[in-house]
Amino acid sequence: MIRISPITKKRFARFKKMRLAWLCFRLLVLLYALSLGAELIANSNPVFVRFEGRNYFPVAAFYPEDTFLNNGLHTRPDYKKLQQGPQFSQNPANFMVFTPIPYGPYESVDPASIQVPDQVTLRLTPAPRLANINIRRDFEIARSQLAGSFFGVEDFEVDGLSLKDHYKTDSDLEKAIVDRFQNISSPAKSFLVYSSKDNKPVEIALSTFSPRSAPPQTVRLNLRQAPPLDAAQRLLIFDTLARLESDPQRTWPALSLQEQDLLTELVKKRLESYQEAEHMALSAGFFRVEATRSEVNFPYPPCPGHWLGLDNAGRDVLARIIYGLRTSMTFGILLVVASMMLGTFAGAIQGYYGGFLDISAQRLIEIWSAIPFLYVMILLGSIYGRSFMLLLVCYGIFNWIGISYYMRAEFLRLRKQPFVEAANCLGLPTHKILFRHILPNALVPIITFFPFSLVGAIGSLAALDYLGFGLPPPTASWGELLQQAQQYRWAWWLILYPALALFVVMLLGVFTGEGVRNAFDPKPYARMK
Repeated sequence: MIRISPITKKRFARFKKMRLAWLCFRLLVLLYALSLGAELIANSNPVFVRFEGRNYFPVAAFYPEDTFLNNGLHTRPDYKKLQQGPQFSQNPANFMVFTPIPYGPYESVDPASIQVPDQVTLRLTPAPRLANINIRRDFEIARSQLAGSFFGVEDFEVDGLSLKDHYKTDSDLEKAIVDRFQNISSPAKSFLVYSSKDNKPVEIALSTFSPRSAPPQTVRLNLRQAPPLDAAQRLLIFDTLARLESDPQRTWPALSLQEQDLLTELVKKRLESYQEAEHMALSAGFFRVEATRSEVNFPYPPCPGHWLGLDNAGRDVLARIIYGLRTSMTFGILLVVASMMLGTFAGAIQGYYGGFLDISAQRLIEIWSAIPFLYVMILLGSIYGRSFMLLLVCYGIFNWIGISYYMRAEFLRLRKQPFVEAANCLGLPTHKILFRHILPNALVPIITFFPFSLVGAIGSLAALDYLGFGLPPPTASWGELLQQAQQYRWAWWLILYPALALFVVMLLGVFTGEGVRNAFDPKPYARMK
């Protein structure tokens, strides 16, 4: 049994006086304790079932479906479906008590169970006006496509109009057009001209022209007008009867009756089937009109009952964050404890014996530390498959090296102390000298590095899961949620909440480590005094 020295006890008391570090330590322990009871917080199975005068505890024991339905099936029952059945809905004496979050980390939510507003949203996004015209030598328009808005004509056809009557053409544009009519090779060019009526800018572009066997009869011009810089997206929300419910920017009154009827038809088409986006010229400008209906598509944003949203498989993000906390903390604690034990043993042997054994072991450790961990992890994962234990072993066989250096230095320093020489003179065995007399006086590196090593292990697990080399799916993991966030970049809840959980836990660990280091390292404490 290792006895804690009075000096170490004083340092623990000193650590408790550091309010921030002590508070962070308690919060970290509390969060881990809550995650250990995750089944009582987030679970698809009820905590308690009262059925036909008998008590059942599905959260702790397995009961086949035959227990409640007497159908001969010994599979796991769907308790939520069972709760809606006549056995429970028609008999008040039979009831279930679910956890505060009635969803497990692997349960895919039924889209029909999510309450969404049954409405259609029209998104009017400002878009550039695009058109093309073919002009003759006298700049009269021979053919046109979608050019009505450029010439102030409600109809799209502007054939017969003159380009010069509506726009202020310059000599460079006219020369480029004349060169094409004269069958002269010309590169692609674009010109900015202004309307004669309202002085609005329009970009006219000509494509590359190569000489032909005969001069062209018409020249094609591409017209483009960018939306105003202050143009903003507009939203119009309709109900299932195509009635306007919300118009935050008061766009609807500014539209003509014909435009209102046109938009209403788009809403009705979207209610009946899928509707593609369209480009449309309205009184308020030229817009890309997209009709979207409220539907449940995974990932799904936060909603009542799923306060942190759903991931790409319809699983509750909050439940997966809670279970991911337990996975991360358990992995980190097991890894750090195993690494500390291996590193302490290796450092104790090297530091106590010294000499040739110390030098030889140091060279072997340096060679071992040069092996790339990630390659080893990929190789073993491809052979044996990814698992929690394999990841722990692979990480543990490399993670002990750092602490072994500090423990070696501590044992080299303490092996010549009088109490060690006295123990040798008394004939005590080596293992008692190492672990009963020297180790209690060499605990400072272990205690001070433990919180930082724990933070590093949690971050490493999240990074490996993010890269796809960590825990196997569908294990709840923060890194796996962040990997989904990279695929669905619009799903902000997959980025915010897992990253926030990882940040909070690592911040609590760092503050705890800072307090431990200041309490157990005498030099910083002396400077503080």
